Amino acid sequence: MTATPLSYPFWTDHGLGVSTGYAPLRGGPLTRVRLPYGDEAWLATDYEDVRAVLSDGRFSLGEALRRDHPRIDPMPRAGGGLIALDAPRHTHLRTLLAREFTARRMEGLRARIAEVADGLLDRIEDAGSPADLVEDLSFPLPMTLICELVGVPAADVPSVRAWADVICSGSETPEALEQRGKDFFTRMHGWIEERRLAPADDLLTLLVRAHDDGSLTEDELTGLLGELLIAGFVTTTNQIANFFAVLLLPGEAGGDGTEWLTTLRSRPELIPRAVEELLRYVPLLNGLTLPRYALEDVELSGTLVREGEAVLVSQAAANHDPAVFPNPDRLVLDRPGAAHISFGHGIHYCLGAHLARLELQITLERVTTRLPGLRLAVPEEELRWRSREFFSGLRALPVAW
Repeated sequence: MTATPLSYPFWTDHGLGVSTGYAPLRGGPLTRVRLPYGDEAWLATDYEDVRAVLSDGRFSLGEALRRDHPRIDPMPRAGGGLIALDAPRHTHLRTLLAREFTARRMEGLRARIAEVADGLLDRIEDAGSPADLVEDLSFPLPMTLICELVGVPAADVPSVRAWADVICSGSETPEALEQRGKDFFTRMHGWIEERRLAPADDLLTLLVRAHDDGSLTEDELTGLLGELLIAGFVTTTNQIANFFAVLLLPGEAGGDGTEWLTTLRSRPELIPRAVEELLRYVPLLNGLTLPRYALEDVELSGTLVREGEAVLVSQAAANHDPAVFPNPDRLVLDRPGAAHISFGHGIHYCLGAHLARLELQITLERVTTRLPGLRLAVPEEELRWRSREFFSGLRALPVAW
């Protein structure tokens, strides 16, 4: 055990590499860390340890709601959705939604995803070079699709993005966050009442009916709705831009800035495998995951985690564990072997993983097809990276073709 807890997260302010802070921790016991707010915690970084914590029912996500959990901002986590629950309640609520996100159901959206992507690329081509792949593609594509699935009125789609910007920045004051949250949830309650009066073929109608027949509480209804909207586009938005940053930047992932896109354009059958490798390679969450609390004493890699102690896992570090992924800091488009854990593991595995995969695959295919010669439109040193926020990535990605 470290005598003094390490300061965490290991922030990186530039690029998409995994922090060097994880390297000394590999292969040993868990590490004691302290975030800016809340309890101290154990940190798991090795692939097998992270999988164990994510899948072991003795580690509780819901318990964090009752404790001063470790976090980067002063506001404690709110409850209501799937990420606030453990089995069996989590299982009940997830079952309500799971059939709407099966691989077969999501595959039925392939044509619509391609249609949205092509519509956005039409605008990019019409406007001419340069374009911003963040603002012109990676934000509107997944946001449009999740808002359609949920049933958000078109006029209110900008409010969803605005709320996502607030909660993901980590820089709002508690007072501002509370007020903005009240404003957004007031708007959300308006959608709920509209669906009671005029049901439709969307997720909002499904949730309203589940609430009205007693399957969901009011807090669970709004919590699930908020999670669907934010998780349904924010992660994919960041990863679309991150993927192209990796593929375009000289030196990233061992490439030369052109070879990856050239390979994918000439061999589109590689795209599904390439998406999985990019999901492994890119550390989306800056090492931050929600804490889990031990419900009893649990031994993990020689560390006794006592009942009531918090454990954080770094999926980014686990995805770069050299014991599992040889030469982990190099991109291998058709990498064989173990699966990444970017979508999680166990009962909290990402509900929208099939949708995200399709969006990423189709976007990669359509861009490489329609924007030949894609390249950065500004010098690399002019790129603006997100700093000390929940998600890694770029604020803008200017490109030419």
